[in-house]
Amino acid sequence: MTGSTLALKIVHRLMYENDAFSKWMNLRIDDVGPGRCTVSMEIRPEMLNGFKICHGGVTFSIADSAFAFASNSHGIQAVSIETSISHIKMVHPGDIITATATEQSLSQKLAIYHVDLTNQLGEKVALFKGTVYRTGKEWEL
Repeated sequence: MTGSTLALKIVHRLMYENDAFSKWMNLRIDDVGPGRCTVSMEIRPEMLNGFKICHGGVTFSIADSAFAFASNSHGIQAVSIETSISHIKMVHPGDIITATATEQSLSQKLAIYHVDLTNQLGEKVALFKGTVYRTGKEWEL
């Protein structure tokens, strides 16, 4: 099985199908492959904070899902051990946010990912960094 086929099966069949939160967000998986994943979604009114802009937890969650999918795409179960996000531009209701996770470093036990979040105009709205622990346990297809 190719790396891309493996990544697709893990992310779509084993992860997303059991991910109630990503489904609640109406997260779309746009692209996935070994060590990478791109997801997108529209910001809805119930996702706004008291300033009438997107709650930071929502953009964090979009990035976190892309990060999780990318980090598990090699076939080894990986769990988050450290994450951070910088919000650099306001996000409004109706904005389409795209999160692109890319692998920066991969070892036997640890991997690091960067996730760029952009709006429908291609403007960066947030930058996310995450580290995972790779458990050594293979995903069962």
